[in-house]
Amino acid sequence: MLKPYVEICVAVALGVISAVTLVWPDWIELVFGADPDGGNGGAEWGVVLGFAAAALIVGLLARRDFRRAALDAASAPSAKR
Repeated sequence: MLKPYVEICVAVALGVISAVTLVWPDWIELVFGADPDGGNGGAEWGVVLGFAAAALIVGLLARRDFRRAALDAASAPSAKR
């Protein structure tokens, strides 16, 4: 049951990176010391879109795993008798 929680943490981290890039697009140049797009902002938009898409996908995977765990728990025979 740990897997969905890890997926949620990864999805949140990816979403934060995407949001930080929207608010502060120059962090890529500051962290890596390079300007991959020559200053036109294309790399930043690629990072935003890529990380946002990855956050959405990982979030949906976590949702699927939570639902699967709930169905498994509901269909398991009760231990109380």
